[in-house]
Amino acid sequence: MEDAAIRGGFVTALREHRDGFGLDVSDQQVSRVADYYDLVRVHNPILHLVGPATPEVFAIRHVLESLTLLEFLPVDARFADVGTGAGLPSVPCLIVRPDLKGFLIESKAKKVSFLREVAEKCELAERVTLIDRQFAETPRPVVGFVTCRALDRFAQNLPRLVKWSGDATLLFFGGPSLRDQLSDLGVKFIERLMPMSEQRYLFISTKK
Repeated sequence: MEDAAIRGGFVTALREHRDGFGLDVSDQQVSRVADYYDLVRVHNPILHLVGPATPEVFAIRHVLESLTLLEFLPVDARFADVGTGAGLPSVPCLIVRPDLKGFLIESKAKKVSFLREVAEKCELAERVTLIDRQFAETPRPVVGFVTCRALDRFAQNLPRLVKWSGDATLLFFGGPSLRDQLSDLGVKFIERLMPMSEQRYLFISTKK
């Protein structure tokens, strides 16, 4: 499939499904998110940023699901994205909401270089701080929210991540096993099932 057709399929999927996710995303914002998608596609064969996905699947599972965070981020919110990898869920949120500031935590040097390119080309550099180490090796930034979507060894790292997050609101993506793990840790939360999914959730825990 040619690049223009791939991008077109991605844009079409975003437009067709944004209402189903309850998202107010303009066509201009869709175009900017498509620029980010283009960067992911270029680098993915070498960096393995995300698993294989059609344009529609990437639009729904990676972008629109990431944007469900916006409901829980107030104006001028500062958040940390732990183990951000390709910049998910943070980059789509930063593109759509110019009031947000994100601290993207990623320990793999090549992915950090990719994220630096994304920040520059998507005009996010002034609102993105890259932290190139494991979350446990750095103090938590001054943020009100901590999100995580695909941290390596999530189950093993979850107790430390909850402790590291302090009094920040947790916004974690996961399935039924994450629900069980949070419950076992005594973390109180509410959950939102992702549209068009049967097992993917956003778990929200406010500690204050």
